Amino acid sequence: MHGIKQKDTTMKQFYSLLTLLLLASFFQTSRAQTAGMLSGKVIDEKHQPIGFVNVAVLRAADAAVVTGAIADVEGNFLIKSPGKGRYFLKLSGLLGYTPLQTVPFDVTGDGLGKNFGSLQLSPNVKTLREVTVQAMRPTVVNHADKMVVSVEGTALAAGSTALEVLEKSPGVWIDQDGNIMLNGKTGVQIMLNGKTTYLSGKDLQNLLQGMSAENIKSLEIITNPSAKYDAAGTSGILNINLKRNEEVGMNGSLYAGYQYNKLSTYTSGADVNYKNGQWNTSAGVDLARRLRYRDMRMDRVIEAEGVKSKLDQDGYEAAERLTPALRLATDYDISAKHSLGAMTTISRNTFDGTFDTDTHKQEADPLDNQFIQAKNKIKSITSNGTLNLHYLGKLDTLGTTLTADLDYARIGEENDSEFFNKYTYLNSDATPVSRLMTTDNPTQYDIYSAKVDFTKTLGKTGKLELGTKASHVVSDNELRFYQVADGKALLDQKKSSHFIYEENLYAAYVNYAAELSKKWSLQAGLRAEQTLATGKSITLGKTNKRDYLDLFPSLFLQQKVSDSYQLSYKYSRRIERPYYENLNPFIFYLDPYTAAQGNPYLRPEYTHSFELTQTLKGTYNLVLGYTLTKDYIGEVPEQPPGDSITVFKQQNIDDFKSMSATLVAPVRLSGKWSMNNTATLAHMSYTSKSNGTPIDNAQVFFTAQSNQNIQLPQGLRLEVNAAYQGPGVYGSFAFKGSWWVDAGLKRSFMNDQLALTLNATDIFRSRKLIINTNLNGNANAIYQYHGAQGLRLTLRYRFNKGKAFEARKRNVNLDELNRTGGN
Repeated sequence: MHGIKQKDTTMKQFYSLLTLLLLASFFQTSRAQTAGMLSGKVIDEKHQPIGFVNVAVLRAADAAVVTGAIADVEGNFLIKSPGKGRYFLKLSGLLGYTPLQTVPFDVTGDGLGKNFGSLQLSPNVKTLREVTVQAMRPTVVNHADKMVVSVEGTALAAGSTALEVLEKSPGVWIDQDGNIMLNGKTGVQIMLNGKTTYLSGKDLQNLLQGMSAENIKSLEIITNPSAKYDAAGTSGILNINLKRNEEVGMNGSLYAGYQYNKLSTYTSGADVNYKNGQWNTSAGVDLARRLRYRDMRMDRVIEAEGVKSKLDQDGYEAAERLTPALRLATDYDISAKHSLGAMTTISRNTFDGTFDTDTHKQEADPLDNQFIQAKNKIKSITSNGTLNLHYLGKLDTLGTTLTADLDYARIGEENDSEFFNKYTYLNSDATPVSRLMTTDNPTQYDIYSAKVDFTKTLGKTGKLELGTKASHVVSDNELRFYQVADGKALLDQKKSSHFIYEENLYAAYVNYAAELSKKWSLQAGLRAEQTLATGKSITLGKTNKRDYLDLFPSLFLQQKVSDSYQLSYKYSRRIERPYYENLNPFIFYLDPYTAAQGNPYLRPEYTHSFELTQTLKGTYNLVLGYTLTKDYIGEVPEQPPGDSITVFKQQNIDDFKSMSATLVAPVRLSGKWSMNNTATLAHMSYTSKSNGTPIDNAQVFFTAQSNQNIQLPQGLRLEVNAAYQGPGVYGSFAFKGSWWVDAGLKRSFMNDQLALTLNATDIFRSRKLIINTNLNGNANAIYQYHGAQGLRLTLRYRFNKGKAFEARKRNVNLDELNRTGGN
């Protein structure tokens, strides 16, 4: 889909995450005093004691860990009672058993003791072979505020990229330009460990394609974020959680993979973690050489001043991407209450691609019929460096915390393109004409951000969150366009441009959560964001300034109808600011008849989002949603008067409305076979104007996905992913339905230290993209296949030393970097 440069936004998540380490276990004799203590015994289904189970005390209001212990060898535990409040126990950490959560209980004063008696854990799926226990954990787990998709250790993740993991996640669809949709809606924020990815569009696609899924632990899908998150992003957040160090001493892994999809791809990487005393340090490196191809066919009808032309175009794209990436992180515990840390990422993406097209152009006068042979070459280098400094302070034992983050990011891109076109008249003796054009497009982004978050417990069940943030962004984007004649490159002033964008953003939020009763809980928040922006066209000598203040409320109510049925009511208002590049009035040349252009007059889009979630037995979810977006930012193809070129231009579409129903239904067919099923039915409607003509683009949209996990004999694990994407609409475009099936086999050796995985993707070569649009007599019919069918073999070796522990989790994020855009 040439020229489609709609940037699905990513949004900045910043919230104060409380993950307190379990306190040291208190092993007591039978004569120990239990006043002021929580005690009990952990048993199995045969009423036999189970030792060494994690017993955590969590606050009922927000499920934050307050204290805890590890049961002794006989299953007994003894924990000092926390302060006044409402709590519950969570028993977990033992392979082969399902975690247990007790009913909430109240601590009304100091010295209160409670004996829970015998707490029975139920066995998870077991495969008994001598002393071997294999647990089939669910790959999709639903929580009140998010859906968590397990990635670590799955067969389909081996050798895959982060982008491929997203594509297989419930409700997610990604087009060939890297635009991401969630439950049929664009405007998705992508985060890594709660930190924004800094990129969008093609640049985001490049980053995710260069990131190995071997380093991903899980994926969080948050469809309706609260006020503590940045207001940017209209359809929700996809947060990719990378693996974290969980063991004392030295541990890590090495991996290597090979994929064949008519081309050959190689991947490799390593990660090393070291925990000693007050220091926790990790390092990771990935190196991938990925080759891909794209088959394309485009049929166009172009009307200019009442005269129609027809273009039939066939194209083939081949690209090579070399991506080395380095991640470094360290934390230092100053004391039990205070810690400092730093994290940096460095990556370099080298892209070398060719895109060749053959075009037959039919005119009203047969003498003007042409055959155009185009050979395009693109070379680019993108360097991405980020630095984060963070502080975490636990100010008391009741959950009061203070966190602070300083972030800096610098992204530099150098894109060089060469366009060679040969024009041959088919019905005349005219000499073929050849033209050569080149472009040089240097881009640089500097982003600075600082934020502070504060969390405090109020009363028995209340929690107050306050936060503030300031950021400064400078985007410098230049396009130099050259016409080459007689071996000399001459600068084309009309097509060249230089654009600088600066933005200051100031934000503050307040968020409060509490239990109103045993059946009702509330979370309400308000966020304020002040935006000061200046866009300056150096080429045209024009400056466009923006200054606006917005308020973004959020409200969530949870109703416990019964132990097996809960309801959640959610509302939030959000914003989508234009990507920096989309504000640039450049005209990007794609082929002789296709171009893309930014718009310095784009306005932010605003979204009201409503959701009703029904949860049955804590497992099945039905989410009913309605979204209304004003001034939706979309891409509209335009036909300049008297010209046969199609310009895909960023514009504010009047409205976007979406009504949807999403069902999440995991099913366990047997102890060795489980599946996770998701389906979304939505009605999407876009209203806009093109050259003054009203456009109403609406469609009922359906998507479904099923993930099968089957434990086979001889330690083999089979995973199958089947998905269907129904016909839908996207801005002024309509796309047809498609389907695909992927499968993976995994086998572990050497006590799970060595794992071998074989994957087959798009087995039936059915994942094709077919798009149509028709505006004012100008029609585009596009067919593309992105070489998804392939075989992949991956080998991973793990090593470790030391005792297991739960590492501190930190979440820091920058939203400003999400809008840096891509080509």
